[in-house]
Amino acid sequence: MPPAAAKPPVSNPPAHSGPGGRSPLNFLANNAYLLLALATLFWGGNMVLGRYVAGHVPPVALAQVRWTAAFLIVLPFCWRHLVRDIGEIRRHIGLISVMSGAGIAAYNTLSYVGLQYATAISGVLVVSTAPLLIGFWSFVLYRDRMTPAQIGGVTLSLVGVAFIIGRGDPAVLAHLKLNPGDVLIVVAVFAYALYSALLKQRPQVHPMSFIAATMGLGQAMLWPFFAWELASGLHLHADALTFASLAYVVLFASIAAYFAFNRGVELIGPNRAGPFFHLIPVFGSALAVLFLGERPAWYHGVGYVLILCGIAITQRRRPAA
Repeated sequence: MPPAAAKPPVSNPPAHSGPGGRSPLNFLANNAYLLLALATLFWGGNMVLGRYVAGHVPPVALAQVRWTAAFLIVLPFCWRHLVRDIGEIRRHIGLISVMSGAGIAAYNTLSYVGLQYATAISGVLVVSTAPLLIGFWSFVLYRDRMTPAQIGGVTLSLVGVAFIIGRGDPAVLAHLKLNPGDVLIVVAVFAYALYSALLKQRPQVHPMSFIAATMGLGQAMLWPFFAWELASGLHLHADALTFASLAYVVLFASIAAYFAFNRGVELIGPNRAGPFFHLIPVFGSALAVLFLGERPAWYHGVGYVLILCGIAITQRRRPAA
């Protein structure tokens, strides 16, 4: 079968402008680069947190509670849009189910399980392959080829990621070894890359309807695995660390990040949005400095510059024929 044709992007309803012109909310909703930077900031924190609570918060429970709580929080705000768009959602339930399974259920659960065994460093390195995998899925689904600028920019920013992880020493990277946790994170990123590419053809519904539908379906898919985890004897601990972790992943890594990422991809497309995943190690290392007491080093600065230059190069548009 030929690849599905991409539909024109769905525009968010305009925010109300104040007497001084465009409102800050309207500015944010139409600034793809700021939205994508915020999404990767929240996900960088999520990677650090996922490793920090490994062994304390069961991985499937973390994903299950995360998405169930996020769904219940957004549902009252999404309800009127969801009711209006329910017919369109039903017509595209197959596509939405695939996106929910890949981007909500599989990605987060496999990442949390993988972080039980993988180091945060190797996890960030694996996540940094996301732009290449998004390009792969974009080609498979739509025959969209990455431009030379996108390939060069992704390569340059990936070098920056490697520079940070290897602390400026190639020998460090040479001695990194994959373990089963790393493999699970590879599968997780592969799934999220599919979700990112499929955003190009998401149904013509309000963004609030779409996020509610994907969150609702995604959390429903996790219930059998959550029940299995409970039956195996793994339970949530009712303590401050658990509640703080859940609050962060629900409000920031789920609701805020997914709204921001979906809108950013809608504005500039998956191939140009993909390189922003390379900001995850930038934000992750910066958060480690702020909250874990780690010291900044020269290789952080070099890596940041390479990543930002690579992202800037990928944003060059293909010359008109």
